[in-house]
This record gives sequence, structure tokens and C-alpha cells, in this order.
Amino acid sequence: MKFQWEGVMPAVTTKFTNQDSLDMEMFSVNIKAQIDAGVHGIVLGGTLGEASTLTDSEKRILTTETVKLVAGKIPVMINVAEQTTKGAIEAAQKAEEDGASGLMMLPPMRYSAGDREVVEYFKAVATNSSLPIMIYNNPVDYKTEVTLNMFEELLKYDTIQAVKESTRDISNVTRIKNRFGNRLKIMTGVDTLAVESLLLGADGWGAGLVCAFPQETVAIYELQKAGKIKEALEIYRWFLPLLELDINAKLVQNIKLAEVATGIGTENVRAPRLPLIGNERKNVLQIIEEGLKNRPTLPNYKNL
Repeated sequence: MKFQWEGVMPAVTTKFTNQDSLDMEMFSVNIKAQIDAGVHGIVLGGTLGEASTLTDSEKRILTTETVKLVAGKIPVMINVAEQTTKGAIEAAQKAEEDGASGLMMLPPMRYSAGDREVVEYFKAVATNSSLPIMIYNNPVDYKTEVTLNMFEELLKYDTIQAVKESTRDISNVTRIKNRFGNRLKIMTGVDTLAVESLLLGADGWGAGLVCAFPQETVAIYELQKAGKIKEALEIYRWFLPLLELDINAKLVQNIKLAEVATGIGTENVRAPRLPLIGNERKNVLQIIEEGLKNRPTLPNYKNL
């Protein structure tokens, strides 16, 4: 299956047991909830997926099992976040073997690569894998920006097709559209700028709080796509305090707490992350409880 680079694509959390192994039973519960809500793709092993803590074998298990779970209904993407170009090529090739239909790629990890080095890194994967690639551009969290001039060079490669736009500069959506038209598809990657980005022309939403609230997230996307902006904004305004849990250093813990509250996840994280405690936990729970108390009744968003 090929990506259409549109719609809601959850950056799903990785579920762990109390013994710190993969909890594929609860993972399946969540993936099924995403599919039932109408998401348009699944992203594995991203920031929310605790990528840096996963072993190679765990990433492969997540990929193969998710491909089975979606059963061809929607595409599956795995994040490539490696320290070496060789490692990135190998990760991409394993993803292809395991049935993934696309890649999300971060710039090189740990080493602060220069522009030319970043471009060559992405090009090396593009020429050694047939999978379509979405470049994850998040200079706020990962300290490396993929500039429009860099994309100019990268778009010479057909498999580089999309960007997860997480610069936090809302006008970047328009800059990309002005320069590249539809050649570079845009998946907005910041939950609190999602509707704004979609209305400015982003093609889809690489979402976080969707992990706990899949129906509300897809409803917002489908409503705005159908031109029902007022209805989309009503849900978005309710959702915003919850979405702000995504733009926080503890986003994984925050969103896993929300998944517990909606019955489609557990709180288990992998060390060095630890579950929230004290006032920090209390404050997050208060936001979640307030959201649940005022949870909106959704329209029949699947048939707009």
C-alpha cells in the first residue's frame, strides 16, 4: 500500500508490561481503536513511541505485528532515528522487509550534522530503499532544521515525498506551498497548531493526543476538510488543553495517562522515563478529567 500523505496519522505510543517487555495485547487494543475511529495511517517508533529506548528486534516486532493488525486497511510507517548513515540504511531496509509501507526519518542522532551532511544522510536512504519517506523536521526538539534550500536538493529524489512540519512556525506551511506546491506533502506535527496548519493547506496531521482521543482527532480533520470549520473549531477549542500535553518534555507520560483514562493504554514507560508523581501528575490528571467531563458529542464525521 502506498501513502496518500493525507489525513490523521497517529504517532502511536509503545506499550510496555510491568516487566518492561512489549505489551502487544494493549498495543493491539489501541491500534484497533485508531482504525475504528478512521485514522489514515499509523506511525511507529517516533518520539511518542519512545524510539530511543527500543531495541532493533522490538522495532521489527512492532512493525510486523502492526502490519498484521491493520490488515491492509491503512499504511504503516516506522520512524528511522539513527546515529549513522549505515544504520539508517539498514533500518530502512529492515522496515521494507517487515512490510512497512513508508518511513518517517529524523536527521542523524547525537552528532550535530551540518546542512550538507544532513542532505547526504537522507539521500543515502532514499537511494537504498524503495519506501516513500517523510522527513521529520523538528528543530525545537532535535536541534537540526531541514531548510527549504535543503528540501530543494532532496526533492530530486522521488521517494522523498513529505515533511512532518514541526518547526512551530505556522507560516512555514505557506512557504512550503509557495515553493514546492504539491511536490512536498505537509503533515502538521504540532498538535496545538493542527487546525491552523490544515486551514493554511497542510495535507494531514501527524497527531499525538489521538493516541487517547482518536475519534475527536479524526472528527476535527474530517470536518475541516468538508468545510465545516465552525464545527471543527468547537471540538478543537475543547481539545486544546489536552493537546497542550503534547508540547511538553513529559509528553509520553502525559499522553499515556490520557490513554489510561480513555481505556486504551497503560501508564508504563521505559526508563529512564518514569511515571509522573506529585503535583505534576495531579495537574495532568486534572486536565484530563476536565476534558472527559466536557467531552463533546461528535457528529457523524465518517459520512460527511
